[in-house]
Amino acid sequence: MSGLSGIPSIEDFALKDKRVFIRVDFNVPIEDGKIIDDFRIRAALPTIRYALDKEAKVILASHMGRPKTEADKKRLSLSPVAERLQELLDCDVVFVHEPDSQAAKGLLPGLKKGQVLVLENLRFSELEEKNSHDMASNLASYTDIYINDAFGASHRAHASIVGLPSILKEKGIGFLMKKEIEMLDQVLYETENPFLATLGGSKVSDKIGLIENLLDKIDTFLIGGAMAYTFLAAKGFQIGSSKIENGKINLAKELMNRIESRGKKILLPEDHIIAKEFSNEADATETTNEAIPEGWMALDIGPKTRQSYAAEIAKAKTLFWNGPMGVYEMPKFAEGTKAIAKAFAESDGKTIIGGGDSAAAVKDAGLEDKMTHISTGGGASLEYLEGSKLPGLEVLRRGT
Repeated sequence: MSGLSGIPSIEDFALKDKRVFIRVDFNVPIEDGKIIDDFRIRAALPTIRYALDKEAKVILASHMGRPKTEADKKRLSLSPVAERLQELLDCDVVFVHEPDSQAAKGLLPGLKKGQVLVLENLRFSELEEKNSHDMASNLASYTDIYINDAFGASHRAHASIVGLPSILKEKGIGFLMKKEIEMLDQVLYETENPFLATLGGSKVSDKIGLIENLLDKIDTFLIGGAMAYTFLAAKGFQIGSSKIENGKINLAKELMNRIESRGKKILLPEDHIIAKEFSNEADATETTNEAIPEGWMALDIGPKTRQSYAAEIAKAKTLFWNGPMGVYEMPKFAEGTKAIAKAFAESDGKTIIGGGDSAAAVKDAGLEDKMTHISTGGGASLEYLEGSKLPGLEVLRRGT
């Protein structure tokens, strides 16, 4: 069984002299005009290089962030990405400042071999997120073949993700999208047991669909991050002023009962790193057990939990991780997340990292090459694993 059934790949098309629109995900972190992490750019290079090698006329398009104001537009320009691409591809990058203009159409006939066009941030046009037919038609007017290599954006029904390929006959996926779906299909259909899922982040509600869909496949759930305190509250533990979802306590009880009634394991933190303030400068201490004193908030898993989680990770053959164990952006409360990254790196099993902060933690620790796969899309990988159909994938199936 494959989520790629009926979806052509870039290799299935004759690309020579064709105008190939590649929807990429270059939504990378930028500070003061400098790219902090180019992982998503590098992940798209095999598809771009393939198209260039086949002598296609390549148009690259991406969104970045959620620009609302003119200040946002200065901060969220893809100009630094175009510069980085020029370095990585060692070719001339032509930057189109208006993503929803006819400029690209005019430039393409004169595009020389080895040059690529990069459109400015698609979300600079309000029509992108509205899945506007007008914007899609404009993009289609200078596109012969559409390739989606933007896995991290494919759960969004936007003009460049759904509208444009709806118009075109020749459409398919790039190498990154293909790899992402193949790896997640292994989690869904080809797991080797024991199968372990490490889930963190702030909300139980964000992970319900995944837990529901994989309940009969996963042997062990390791829970961290703020969502763990909702589960601990459901078990009756004192959780101090830790962040919880009050409306999800009964759901957490039900999920634990369902997991345990199937003979599966769900592990919750047995100690915590706590502080009185949500700040890296706050004085922090460890608890000796699950309970969190009044007036204190848990901001990371403690050393006993790190040890017991690492022991479970070492036993697993298939491992999936999505979500940090604590307030990862604050160094004082990042040790739990780092410990999970290290344990995954030392695993002999198949390790799949579901994007977002988990991917950032692995990269920050220099452990990228120790993982089987690091996804470029946290939200998209979660939706796919919970059984949802990704609009950007479905529109590419033959017959659509």
